[in-house]
Amino acid sequence: MDVGSVGSISSALSQSVNGDAIGITVLKKAMDIQAQSTMQLLQSLPQINSNNPPHLGNSVNTFA
Repeated sequence: MDVGSVGSISSALSQSVNGDAIGITVLKKAMDIQAQSTMQLLQSLPQINSNNPPHLGNSVNTFA
């Protein structure tokens, strides 16, 4: 193994680590933006007023 190749391997590894860190940071930012957009969409949904009696929807009939 040549001494000069050790420096190039170290440099390539450093660039790879930096590229991965940048990619992770961009991914986290994209996920934060998506979470904020999702919350805004959920908050913009109209509230449903149910006029059904309270006993409806509490059980599932599994007999067919």
